[in-house]
Amino acid sequence: MTLRGERSGAGPPIVLLHGLTATRRYVVMGSRLLERRGYELISYDARAHGESGSPRDSAAFDYADLLSDLEAVLDSLELERVVLAGSSMGAATAIVFALARPERVAALVQATPAYTGSAYTDPEGLASWDRLADGLARDGIEGFMDAYAVHLRGRFAESIERLTRQRLSLHDDVRALAPALRVVPRSAAFNGIQRLSELAAPTLIVASRDEGDPTHPLAVAEDYARRIPVAELVVEEPGKPPLAWRGAHVSRAIAAFLADHDVHS
Repeated sequence: MTLRGERSGAGPPIVLLHGLTATRRYVVMGSRLLERRGYELISYDARAHGESGSPRDSAAFDYADLLSDLEAVLDSLELERVVLAGSSMGAATAIVFALARPERVAALVQATPAYTGSAYTDPEGLASWDRLADGLARDGIEGFMDAYAVHLRGRFAESIERLTRQRLSLHDDVRALAPALRVVPRSAAFNGIQRLSELAAPTLIVASRDEGDPTHPLAVAEDYARRIPVAELVVEEPGKPPLAWRGAHVSRAIAAFLADHDVHS
């Protein structure tokens, strides 16, 4: 299985880890601000996402597999210590790595974290993920969007639909994501939300309000900020578009946070 990615810029390395059904573009949304501020950006498409290949085993999408991929990328690039910036699934992957290999993590960025310390068990929620997977496997993007329509409510619904279609269009084989949609929500990244207190790296938490991003509750991000020893929470002003959608704003927040904490990898 081949993972496709890119690296750009020169300086302390920041590794970008995207979320489920996204691609490597969807952490800082293509912003080049961090390169201009003197950082190197490394990003790659997770297994079955974007331009990356798929595992032979359709069950090989749990967080142990994602951790193994991240470690392989760092080792292949001979990166000993990095900043890990992850969104949603990528945020959980970053924490798994930071708990397992704290000496290799200079700082963390948690963009719209959703993992609450245990595998997802809510039957209704899991059925929703399975409907998305079934729709995607059967009819591609249109099948996914038909199943996703129930989530499109409120004044940001049109923007969410447009961004979701755009994101899905960037995969070489969008139907290959279906197994990941079934496995990732059922996978335990780390056991127990209390483990967040073990994180040694300074952590920036980029949240969005529930009106624009109800699948990544602000309450989860706030809980992370309370539990992680050295943490800072940023979120958009009420009524504004979700902060996590705005790559330049996210990049500026990351640069300021790393400067404040004198992080040089």
